[in-house]
Amino acid sequence: MTFEEKPEGNGSLVDENQLDLGAKHQANGKPAASVRAKLPARQEAKAKCSLPRKSLSTYTWQEIQRHNQETDQWLVINRKVYDVTGWADRHPGGRLVLNHCAGEDATDVFRAMHPDPDIVRLYLKPLLIGELAPEEPNQERNKNSQLVEDFQELRRTLETLNMFNANLGFFFLHLAQVLILEALAWVIVWHFGSGWLITIFISFLLTVAQAQGSFLQHDTGHLCIFKKPKWNRLMQKFVMSHLKGISAKWWNNRHFQHHVKPNIYSKDPDIDVGPFFVIGDLQPVKYGKNKIKFINYEKQHLYFHVSWAPFLIPVYFNLDSILAMYRRRDWEDFAWVSTFYIRHFITFGPFYGIFGTMVLIYLVKLLESFWVAYVTQMSHIPMKMSTEENQDWFSSQVLTTCNVEQSFFNDWFTGHLNFQTEHHLFPTMPRHNYHKVAPLVKSLCAKHGLPYVNKPILKAFGDVIRALKKSGALWKEAYCMHPET
Repeated sequence: MTFEEKPEGNGSLVDENQLDLGAKHQANGKPAASVRAKLPARQEAKAKCSLPRKSLSTYTWQEIQRHNQETDQWLVINRKVYDVTGWADRHPGGRLVLNHCAGEDATDVFRAMHPDPDIVRLYLKPLLIGELAPEEPNQERNKNSQLVEDFQELRRTLETLNMFNANLGFFFLHLAQVLILEALAWVIVWHFGSGWLITIFISFLLTVAQAQGSFLQHDTGHLCIFKKPKWNRLMQKFVMSHLKGISAKWWNNRHFQHHVKPNIYSKDPDIDVGPFFVIGDLQPVKYGKNKIKFINYEKQHLYFHVSWAPFLIPVYFNLDSILAMYRRRDWEDFAWVSTFYIRHFITFGPFYGIFGTMVLIYLVKLLESFWVAYVTQMSHIPMKMSTEENQDWFSSQVLTTCNVEQSFFNDWFTGHLNFQTEHHLFPTMPRHNYHKVAPLVKSLCAKHGLPYVNKPILKAFGDVIRALKKSGALWKEAYCMHPET
């Protein structure tokens, strides 16, 4: 959940500097008055907080858990109960992120996704409706309270050690890497011409630039680099939209859902890959029992290489990004993405023409897609997938992620996503600090009997295929054991 910046959901109402009092939704979900005025966000939040307020009501967990519908969403943060129903459409991380956590304790996810919670608390105060009853525990009774306390203590320790402070030089070197590779590709074509060998060579240069750009925009999307969210957002637009040609807002909406509920069916969009694939242990059996067979899933580990891996970015990401911008009528985002294509037509158009330039763009995206697909899926597809279990934050992240062994190459090749477990536990932490906190995370896992998975990179790549093959076999078995009725 991310409140600091402009909405990534419908992109309509809030940024850090101003907040629209004529919003379509208020906390009670009714239309606001037609009078519209704009005040600084902090000033409006403080004005709301200064209004007379009745004494806080108290609620039990049983009562709170009933408010988990799209039209009725309550959250608990630090024992305070908030009704976020009317805020959902204005939430910068998208409304689905709030809906996924409705009726639950969101203390740890709230802290994980917001680098500056003090700003966010100004927006939370008007949404406050009560608190937990004194006899109620800090979190739901199914959660391990000692593990929750230990994790929160670990976070406080890391904050004291300045593990959330970014080294700006590190990130600007990565940006320089991307820009130099892009410029080098153009210089080579300008100097040597656009023959086949040159085109193949610059395609690889541009692929490296695009993949490394993906990792860099990922950092900015999590607000990892600058202290002020607006500078992270601006840099993300430059890298994701201008350098890569994809909507940054679309990415954030999708990616924050993944972080809040990783590997949860119907909540994590990254595992919503039906009807072309069945993954995990539950979905294949469900498809098999219901005689669902769009494709022969028993062979999915083979056609992964000619469908998911090559077309993830050039087809699915691009089309879904364009559709999201169109649905939101987000012309600013369209303008940013347009600069990607304009730049390519200006720089490579004279050598390849319009059609040839488009072929070059999509060749590079196809090559990048293999790279990014394996890097992102190696840490999740082989891990636990389930329906909603409302686990504590630490367990929900550790059980659905795995790491890849550290080396200079692995760190560079994966954009430090070889430390996927640490990244999921602390999304706003700069990636150059993951290796420093990994021993502490591993120790906490050992204390509470949770697996801390760390494997060689080639084994991690192979596990993607093995996991798909296993899921396909589960589907086949269920499909054959349940005759049609």
